[in-house]
Amino acid sequence: MFPSPVLPPWSHEPPLRCLFLRDLVIDAQIGVHPHEEGVRQRVRVNIAFGVEDEPGHEVGRDDLSRTVSYERVVQLVRRIIEAGHVRLVETLAERIAAGVLADGRVRVVRVMVEKLDVFAELQSVGVEIERRQA
Repeated sequence: MFPSPVLPPWSHEPPLRCLFLRDLVIDAQIGVHPHEEGVRQRVRVNIAFGVEDEPGHEVGRDDLSRTVSYERVVQLVRRIIEAGHVRLVETLAERIAAGVLADGRVRVVRVMVEKLDVFAELQSVGVEIERRQA
């Protein structure tokens, strides 16, 4: 088994705080083939997103208002997946990215969606996208 993918940080627009959800494995109704209709498949979702950080090296307020709740992002992914069948991993990734960016504090998001059980000889197939606030 290979180590989990690590989404590399973006190098511009500092300062950004990089938050991430790694290796969320969830069953989804996904796929373009007839045999994938009405069937749940395991997908792995990785999300990294940049939230504006306070400049300098001082320790900031210990307050949730400084960041985005991980729990809200996990709930967002669950809601999107429970909304029904999605044909493409690309579409699922785009919906997740749009949902994360709906929080105006998020400047940039990277989403990786992998189908885990497609080919016996492969760990996964999937897509990684990056989206930014307009």
